[in-house]
Amino acid sequence: MLYANIPGIDKPVSRLVLGTMWIDTKNLDTAFAVFDAFHAAGGNCLDTAHLYGDGDNERAVGQWISERGLRDEIVILGKGAHQSQDRKRVTPYDIQSDLHDSLARFNVDSIDLYVLHKDDPEKPVGPIVETLHAAKEAGQIDAYGGSSWSAERLQVANEYAAANGLTPFVVSSPQFSLAIQKEPPWPDCISVSGPAGEGARAWCRENGVTLVVWSSLAGGFFSGRFRRDNLDTFTDSYDQLAVKVYCDEGNFKRHDRVQELAADKGVTVPHIALAYVYNQPEGIHALSGARTADEVHVNVEASEIELSEEEIAYLELKG
Repeated sequence: MLYANIPGIDKPVSRLVLGTMWIDTKNLDTAFAVFDAFHAAGGNCLDTAHLYGDGDNERAVGQWISERGLRDEIVILGKGAHQSQDRKRVTPYDIQSDLHDSLARFNVDSIDLYVLHKDDPEKPVGPIVETLHAAKEAGQIDAYGGSSWSAERLQVANEYAAANGLTPFVVSSPQFSLAIQKEPPWPDCISVSGPAGEGARAWCRENGVTLVVWSSLAGGFFSGRFRRDNLDTFTDSYDQLAVKVYCDEGNFKRHDRVQELAADKGVTVPHIALAYVYNQPEGIHALSGARTADEVHVNVEASEIELSEEEIAYLELKG
């Protein structure tokens, strides 16, 4: 298992981050089996959100941590301030409200890494940074960051923090994969994939902001189920979204090369697609979900595959 340090967090953070969006208290036996496999493999960072399961996701994660006695080992990545059906909610009130909910659901005193689930560029960054800094000073969180925050917006926030003696954002959580989005899956989605994302990735690297990226398999595009000749057969809304966002000829050419490299190395397509993310120079943390212990093992194996610069360039259609 690969680890890295994130400022403010006093334990190494596994670069493989377990996505838990599907987990709730209705299926604790299955959830605990996945958590146990992840922990046994050396993983220690769990991605959660106030939004997931109307809070039941956080309750399930909290129960596992408590029953296994692992609070000192596990890094909780909590997210809050997602918009509702009626309004955007990136405000000091909503941040504090969601944070208090999450602390109670996890049944913990503090959250290791608190990430704002969305941004509202119409809101000034000052009150947002001040609220997060105050939560850190109060011992409610150890470090914070933003999901679907642009590099430009993060820069403004961290300039405000520096000018006012406050703690900066230390994490950015955008989408990143070998496949490039042909259109955003939803409004205000931030992706740093491909050449268009190079500037944002470089800004994070140069400014000490850790990338914790999601959808490394491009919404299931690298599951192996999507082919040029079967796109009209998908009826599930999630699959249809993957068709809409990722299924174009450029990405299929990348997929072809992933298949070739996977065959050469004796692994699967998801192995290589995930390995591509782990082998980026930014030292990216990759958020990847798993519904079984076997899927956990695939993710762990992928995180340990080394790709050369030439192999990465080949996957990116540069050679």
